[in-house]
Amino acid sequence: MRRKKTGERGSKRTGIAGAAAVALLTGVVAVAGPGSAPAAGAAPARADDCTAGTGPYQRALEEYLKRPVDGVQSPADCVAIRNFQAVNDIQPTDGYANLMTYRTMVAVKARANPNAAGECPVRDYRVTCIDLDRQLLWVQRGRSVVFNPVPIRTGRDSEETRLGWHTIYWRSRDHVSTVYDDAPMPYAQFFNEGQALHGRLDDLYDGGGSAGCVNLKLADAAALWDLLDIDDALYIWGVKPGTEG
Repeated sequence: MRRKKTGERGSKRTGIAGAAAVALLTGVVAVAGPGSAPAAGAAPARADDCTAGTGPYQRALEEYLKRPVDGVQSPADCVAIRNFQAVNDIQPTDGYANLMTYRTMVAVKARANPNAAGECPVRDYRVTCIDLDRQLLWVQRGRSVVFNPVPIRTGRDSEETRLGWHTIYWRSRDHVSTVYDDAPMPYAQFFNEGQALHGRLDDLYDGGGSAGCVNLKLADAAALWDLLDIDDALYIWGVKPGTEG
C-alpha cells in the first residue's frame, strides 16, 4: 500500500467514471473524456436559435469541425460549435468559439496519442503528464493512457507552474487556500511547495492564469482525485502561452 502523509484530509471517493460519449458533429467524432460527460438529453442546436457572433478561436474551430474556414461565424458554424460544446459539457453552450471551447478541442484532438512527441517520460508506473505548451493534462502508465487529456490552466507570468519531476505529497479534498483569501481548492493534490492540482469552481479561464497551481474543471479534478494517490509522479514541461517560461 502507498504511504499516507499525516494530515491528509479525505479519501478516495466513488466518483465520475469518465465513460466516453460519442457524437457525430458535422462529420467529426468528438469524445467526452474523464469528468466531461455530455449533458443528458441535450437537444441539437438549430440554425434559427444559434445567434452567437464570431469568437476569438473561430478559425481553429471551423477547421476542426470541417466547416468553411473563413474566420467568420455563420449560422451553420454556430450550430456545429454549439453541438461540440454540448457533447463536451462546455458552459455556456451557445456556439461561441471561446477559449474554453478551443482548449477542449485541443484536448479532444490529442486523445488519439497525447504523447506523440515523446515529451512525457514513459515509465512502468503511473505518470501524470502536464504539457504547458498545449495546456493539457493526461495520465499514462507505460505507453497506455489511463486518463484522457483534459484542458488545464497553469501559472501566469512570474508565477509559472514549476517544471520537471514532482511527487504528490499531500491531498486535501475540500481544501481552502490559506494564502489567497480562503479561495476554494477542491480535490487539491499538492506536488511542490503549495502548488497543487485542483478543481476550479468558476470559469476555468477567468483571468490570465493561476498562481502556479494546475487548475482543472471540477469534474475533471474529481475524476483525477479518484485515480491518483500519495507518491504518484508528475512530470511538467513546456511554456504556458503568454508567459516567459
